[in-house]
Amino acid sequence: MRCIIARFPFDLTKNAVLETMKGVKPEPVTGESVIIGRRHYPLKQVGQVVTGQDRRDFSAGEVRRAMTLLGFTCRSAPEEAAEASPQPGLSPLQQASAMLGGPESAG
Repeated sequence: MRCIIARFPFDLTKNAVLETMKGVKPEPVTGESVIIGRRHYPLKQVGQVVTGQDRRDFSAGEVRRAMTLLGFTCRSAPEEAAEASPQPGLSPLQQASAMLGGPESAG
């Protein structure tokens, strides 16, 4: 299947991606990821390995689109990132306090 990543066309197949990623150790997932085999890989890592392009040259969305078209399962960012977002309705001071664990009691 022809995919455009970083403005360059690539002819990718599911088997070719599986073979290319075989033996590649997954980096820690902090954002969006793709499941290849039994492993979760960051989309940017897969894009770099499969295309040989620098990670700054393409977006995770381009790789997600290509991997989805090839039949791989893509996942959004881990839940911890969503929990770390500020709570709505709090002032900036309250948000900062909540992020730092609140005021400590003097004792």
